[in-house]
Order: sequence, then C-alpha cells, then structure tokens
Amino acid sequence: MATRPPVGLPRLSRRSRILLIVGAVVLVGLITGSRLLGTYVNWLWFDEVGFRSVYGIQLATRFGLFFAVGLLVGGLVALNLVLAYRSRPVFVPVSGPDDPVARYRSVVTRRMKLFAIGLPVVVGVIAGGSAQGDWQKIQLFFNATTFNQTDAEFNHDIGFYAFQLPFYTWLLSWLFIATAVSFVGAVVAHYLFGGIRLAGRGGQLSGPARTHLSIVAGVFVLLKAVAYFFDRYQLLFSDRNDKFTGATYTDLNAVLPAKLILLCIAVFCAIAFFVGAVLRNLQLPAIATVLLVLSSILVGAAWPAVLEQFSVRPNAIEKEADSISRNIAATKEAFGLTDDKVETKPYEGKQNVSLDELKNDQATLGNIRLLDPAVVSKTFTQFQQLRPFYAFPEKLDVDRYKVDNQLQDYIVAVRELNTAGIPQGQRDWINQHLIYTHGNGMVFAEASKINSPADQGGNGGYPVFEAAEVDQEGKVRPGPFGVQQPRTYFGELGSAADYSIVGGRDSGSPGEYDTDRSQYTYDGKGGVRIGGLFNKLVFAAAYGERNILFNSAIGDDSRIIFNRHPRDRVEKVAPWLTVDADPYPAVVDGKITWIVDGYTTLENYPYARRTSLASATNDSLPGVAQQPNKDVSYIRNSVKATVDAYDGTVTLYAMDEQDPVLRAWMGVFPGTVKASSEMSQSLRDHLRYPEDLFKVQRETLAQYHVDQPQDFYSGVSFWGVPSDPTMDNVTTPEQQQQNSQQQRDQQPPFYVLAGDPTGDPNKVSFQLTSALVRQNREFMASYVSVRSDPDNYGKISVLTLNNEAKGPQQIQTQFLTSGEVSSELNLLTQRQTKVVYGNLLTLPVGGGLLYVEPIYIERASQNTQFPQLFKVLVSFGDKVGYASTLKEALEKVLTGASAQLPDVPGQTPGTSTPPTSTTPPGNGNGQSTEVQQAVKDIQSALAAIKAAQGSGDFAALGSAYKALDDATKKFEAASAAAPPTGQPSSVAPSPTPTG
Repeated sequence: MATRPPVGLPRLSRRSRILLIVGAVVLVGLITGSRLLGTYVNWLWFDEVGFRSVYGIQLATRFGLFFAVGLLVGGLVALNLVLAYRSRPVFVPVSGPDDPVARYRSVVTRRMKLFAIGLPVVVGVIAGGSAQGDWQKIQLFFNATTFNQTDAEFNHDIGFYAFQLPFYTWLLSWLFIATAVSFVGAVVAHYLFGGIRLAGRGGQLSGPARTHLSIVAGVFVLLKAVAYFFDRYQLLFSDRNDKFTGATYTDLNAVLPAKLILLCIAVFCAIAFFVGAVLRNLQLPAIATVLLVLSSILVGAAWPAVLEQFSVRPNAIEKEADSISRNIAATKEAFGLTDDKVETKPYEGKQNVSLDELKNDQATLGNIRLLDPAVVSKTFTQFQQLRPFYAFPEKLDVDRYKVDNQLQDYIVAVRELNTAGIPQGQRDWINQHLIYTHGNGMVFAEASKINSPADQGGNGGYPVFEAAEVDQEGKVRPGPFGVQQPRTYFGELGSAADYSIVGGRDSGSPGEYDTDRSQYTYDGKGGVRIGGLFNKLVFAAAYGERNILFNSAIGDDSRIIFNRHPRDRVEKVAPWLTVDADPYPAVVDGKITWIVDGYTTLENYPYARRTSLASATNDSLPGVAQQPNKDVSYIRNSVKATVDAYDGTVTLYAMDEQDPVLRAWMGVFPGTVKASSEMSQSLRDHLRYPEDLFKVQRETLAQYHVDQPQDFYSGVSFWGVPSDPTMDNVTTPEQQQQNSQQQRDQQPPFYVLAGDPTGDPNKVSFQLTSALVRQNREFMASYVSVRSDPDNYGKISVLTLNNEAKGPQQIQTQFLTSGEVSSELNLLTQRQTKVVYGNLLTLPVGGGLLYVEPIYIERASQNTQFPQLFKVLVSFGDKVGYASTLKEALEKVLTGASAQLPDVPGQTPGTSTPPTSTTPPGNGNGQSTEVQQAVKDIQSALAAIKAAQGSGDFAALGSAYKALDDATKKFEAASAAAPPTGQPSSVAPSPTPTG
C-alpha cells in the first residue's frame, strides 16, 4: 500500500537563519550579561578587601561542579540516546499514512546532530546549574577534619557525618537523577526509532531495547541498594519521636535491620535485571521489581509500624531510655553546653536579706543599668543627631569601658550617614553619592547615669552624652576614649543599593561634606578604584546611573564605596559563616571598629537536637535582622570579625581554634582567618558573648538541663523563655498585628555589669543574662548568665530556684497593680503622655532576686518624640519601690541598701535622698510644729497636683508628686515621734489623690 511521504520541518531562508542566530545571541547576552557584570564587580570588591582568593575558590568550585555534573548527566543521556539509535530496528513498519511517529522520526533523522548534541547539552546545563550551588559540600568533603569523637551506634568519627556523608548522599542523588533521565531518554528514543511499538495487543519490545532498558533499570536498582547502605547512618538524625532527635528503639531494632535486608534484596533484584538483559527475558526483572516493592512495604514500613505501636509506645520511657541518654549527651556537646562550660548551682531566692548579705553584692547593686538601648535611640537622635542626614540605629548597643580604672557599661552608637534624611529639595544624585558620604563620630552615654531626676525639671531624665566627633572647624575631638578618626563610611544604616564616590577629586570640584564650615576628601584605602573609563562604564551599568560616566568630579584616584553594612561585608568574605544579627561598634586601638560574631554550624550532628535559628533567635527587640530559617544541630562562635568604620577593612580571627568545622574551612580558604593570638588586647577587652548564640543555648538549656531520661521524657522539669513583660511598648494596632504575626514576644537577653554569680560576687563582670521560667508557668525556674571578660569568656552560670519565686510577667503585674504606680501612670496616659516600659532586668542579690525596670515618658501628641527617664521600678520579694532615682527605689525594698552603697547609679551629683526628719517640741495644741508644717505641705502638694492635672504639664506633675511624697514622709515621722493626745489629726494625708 502506498503511503504519503512524511512531512519535515519547513526550510528557513538564509536571512531568517541569521535573524534567529542574532536573536539567540541577544537573548543569551541579556541572560548572562548581568551575571558577568556582577561577577566582575564582585571580583573588584574582593580585591579591595583582600579576599580575592575566597571569591576565586568559590568561582573555581562552582565552575568545576557545573561542568562535572553537566558532563555526568548530559554524558549519560547522550550515551543512552546513541545506544538507542544504534540498536534501532532496520525496518520500522508504518501504521498508516498519518503515523505521527514517522513524521517526528523523519525530522529527528534529518537533524540528527542537532538533537543528539543539543538535548544532552540542554540537560547538562540544567543539571550543572542546579549542582553548582552545592559547592560548600564538595569543599568540606575534600578538606574534612576529625572531631576525635565517635557516635554511639556505629562508632564512626563525627567528621564522617559532618563532611563525608553529605557528599556521598549528594553524589548518590545526582547518580539517581542521571540514571532516571537516561532511562526516560532511552525509552523515548526506542519508541521514536521503532524499538518500542504500541500497536497490537500489549505492544512490542525489540530485543536490543529490552536489553538496554533492563541494564539501565538494573543500575538504578543497584544505586538503590547503595542508598539503603547510607540510609542506616541517616537514622541517627531521625525525628520519628517528637520528644527527641536520633535513632529511636524502633529505628535501631526494626528499621536498621530492615535496611540491611532491603539492601540484599536490592542487590538480588539488580542481578535479576542484568540476567534478564542477557537472557532477553522480562520475567526476572518483573519478579524482582514486585519483590522489591513488597519487601519495602512489609519489611521497611509495616514491621516498624507494628513494633512502634504495640511494643514501644506502651513502654516508651523504658524502651527509649538509651536513645534519650544519647540525645542528651550529643545535644550538650553540639551546642557547647557540656559540664566544663556550664556551672549549675542552687539558688535560694530569698524574700528578705540582711545587711551582711547585701555587702557581698555591691558589684551588682553599684552597676545597675538604667538606660535601655532599645528605647533611647530617639533620645540620642534628639540630642546628638546634629544634622538631618545623620541617624542612629533603632536599637543601640551596650559595651563597657574602663574609666579611672573602673569598669563601666555604656550605651554606644555611631552617628551614621542616612541619605534619606537629606532635605527633599537637596536630594539629587550629587548630594546623595558625592557630597554626603560619611557619618560623624560615635556617641557614648554612661548606662547607669542620667543628667538629673525628671521631677526636678523638664530637662531631667536624659542620658549624659559624650562624643568623639569632628567639630565645626574640621578638627577631631577624640572624646573620652581616644578616637583618632571619627569619620565613618561603613555602618548598619548602609543598604545594598547605597554607594558613595569619594577621594581623588579634581581641582575645583566640590568636596565631601564634613561640617558646615569644612569639607573633606577621603584618603583611606576602602572602596574600588573607579577612575578609569572601563570601570566607570561597569559601575554605570551596574547601578543604571549615567552620571557616574559623565561627572567631572570623579578623578583618576576616586573610589566607589559599596557593601557598607558590616554584616554584609563579613558574609561575603566568609560565606561559610552564619553571622550574628547585631554587630556593635567599639573603640579599638583608637579606631571605631564594628565587631561581628560568626558561627560555624552543621545541619546534622548524630543524635543532637535540631533547632530553628529563626525561631530561637526571634524576640521582641526592634531593629535587629532575622537569622535565616534553617535548622542547625551544631553551632560554635568560632570567628570574631572586625570591620573598620573608616576604610572597611575586614579581619577574621579564630575564636575557637579547636572547632573541627572551622579547621575544615580554614583548609578550604587558607590564610583568611587569623589566629586568636593576633588579637590586640584592646579588641579582647570589647568582645561580647554573642546574643544569637546565647538565645539558641538558653532555649536548648531549657530542656537539656535534665539528665535523667525518665524526667526528660515526661518533660515535667522543663523550663521556658519568658515572654517580654514590657511589650506594651508596641502601641499602634499595626505594630501589634505585625508583632503577633512574627511571634516576636520572647524576652531578649540583657547585657549587664554585675558580680560573678558563681565566683567572687565583689568582682565586676560583663555578662549576658536571661531569666528562665517553668514551662507553661510564669514562676522563675533559673537565672542564666554567661561572662564576656577575657579571662573567663564563655563560662555559663545557671542558678536554679526551687521555690515559687515570681517571674518577669508576674513582677510586671505586681508593678502595674501597685496603687501609687497605677494611679500615676494612668493619669499620665490620660494627659496625652506615652508611657514606655524599659527592659526589666533580673539580678541575683543577697540570695534573692532583684528586678529593676526604668519607666520612660514622651509626649504622645508631638511629632518629635524622645523618651525621658521618669521613674524607676524596683521589686524584691513582695516589696515594690517606685521613685525618681534608683537609690530611692532601692531604699524602699532593700533595708540599708543606701547605707551600704552610697554611689548607687542614677544618683547624679547635686541630688540626694531627703534627710530623716527630727521631732520638734510640741506647740501646746496637741500637734507639734513639725506636724502642722507637714499638713500644710501636703495641702500645698495636693493643690499643685490638681493644677498640674489641669495643665497637662507632666514635669510639674512629677515635681508635685515628689513634694507630696516628701511631705507625707515628714508627717508620718513627726506623728510617730509626737506624744499621744487622744485627738485625731485634722488632716489625713493621702499619697495617691484622685480627681
């Protein structure tokens, strides 16, 4: 029967082919051009910071992976396509005149090279592009180190699970993909060339096709056998039991034997496939496939489920005891909570203390911090901004400095450039990128000091500022700690799109703004040289800004500064680090230096608990970046990085040189991390224990302080991180909704200067502290602190409480339900005054717990709001102290505290507590002159309060309340000393008037 010849693709004219080629070149150029441009810009930037080798190794590894995996997958696909083509039948019957297969077969045959080469290349490019992102696994495999610790089940070094097992599973996954894609390609090719026919009953399969496909399927099953072998090790990361991580009783006694059985069955099935290929018999492979599927269901799934349901769950505490013990030990090791790093002591939690007990805590009572770094940023802005294009971060930092050889904590902030603050009419490209290029100095405020109590006048309750800066004449004022260069080009307010072009200005060109009376030209080594025409073209294209190309102020030696955020710079030069979310500035050897903490992490540590970095580090602090949403089961603060605020120099120091993960990465990037011994003493004096690591550790410690498997399984003794009791700071509905969505309600840890909780209490130590409460309850469970001093850095202290001591939320409730506190704060709120609650500090004092919370006020109706320290709340036992100064508040809860500590912080020069009244002689009317005068003072104070309420003047209101308090004390003292007359007083003083 005659058939119609197959119709091929239409032939293109020469002009059409040229247009198609040009279009393809343009498309590829658009896709790859931006990547090539970004690669060149990064190459210049890495050279600027001296880490070009890091970028070079990354690029080489990525390219190597791209070609290796691309060749593997694409090559196997090409091989199978060639085999399918060469083993095609000589004669292929055509089913009819409209047979679609014949039409496609003709098209492919006429353009065999295009399809034979093009398809594998496309598949290889896709595979290589997907694989090149896994460069870290490859480098860790080739630079693996040992932990000198073995797992409890297979006795392999932990390094096998950290560096080698991830590579093996990665390689196996790509072999699976390559085999599966090759099998699909072979099936399509055999069908296209007639090796597989669907016509007739059941279709037909040629002998060569049967052999070919059986071999490929056998290879796939053989790879599955290898996967069963490595699956045994993956059991050590099992999450079958939701109470702990690691191999459970079911995993060890059912799943593990099942993996070995399935491994043997898979090998047998693979052999059956190969034998079937030789014998050209499909029965053996079919039987083997059914056997493998049934075995996977019965042995791999059904048997473990039966054992779990009927043996383990009814006796879980007994069955899982060994696994829980392994989990506890591994988790403590992986998160740095071993007994040599954590010291636990019982703490009495007394309600009352004696004078002798207070003597031992002078280091704590004498250094109580009053300023909250998360609140006073707007106050810094109000008093220290200088110009609208300067700004401070939303959350400031706490650090310590020595003053007169005494350690003192400070709230510190860099006065950074904020181009968004440039007035709207002046916000052009030249001003944003050539004129306003840098910040001006660093501001310090002693954390335990204010200028004067707020009730002594409207200008009280503010920090006492000191600054290192450039004055109006362009001269450097070094400030209290000897800053040599206060100009800052790198800081936390720098965005990814922000850049400045500095230095090398041609004669007559405008200079950089320094002060209103002076200009400055950058002479540092930071930034990439942009003077040449080619680099101008590159950066003009990168930022889409033609002014870079044509501006005459850009000279041959000009530099472009970008990647200005310290965190971004460290992440780029050390992509293997997880960087702490909160860099902080310090004066190190006369330079303003950003200090950034870097962590080495692992996703899988045998038997160790997995923790989400995002949730563990999420708390109520504003203005702090969030950690990535990834799980870790091992973390170390292995690197301290510094970024020079003037020239952007990045330096990495090894903080934990024994960390095997750090040693592996130092093998990948040799010479990039300096030894710990190269740190200057000035830098060591300002190292802080990092907040994100402490947050992860405290969350882990909340459960893993339990040593007994039975107690761990029951969870009765677990602790929890308290919610932030001062969340009333969030006042707008939008903020409350956003806060609820992010669940940022955990109380953050706080940096404090205090006595050593488990050592010498009279020795001042800079600590990061946190309260922990009982799980699902608000009572205190423990007080955790970690020290940052160079001689005992990283030592964690845990004070455990067994009594029902109040936790932070209960203390806040006690504060706000106190009659004096609630009446005054409610009155302030009614008079358009916003009340802001500062951080609630928990401090162990005299065997009990002292709570201190500053209260700030700001005018809610004003456009410019800045908090003013109004009162201090203190709680000890059942007593609440509420006063204008910390010393007065402490006197109300700690008997004799002021006598022992005359220099309690917050008591500024020129202020003192009211003297104790003496009893004067009587006047013959049943009342002493002192009593009569006190009554008059009370009446005057009440009148002043009423007048202040009407005017809304909260400063006058505070002064009136202070006068009323003083008058009441005088009345009580005089009445107690006066002789009884049997006649009631004509005036009954009320400390909390209403109306």
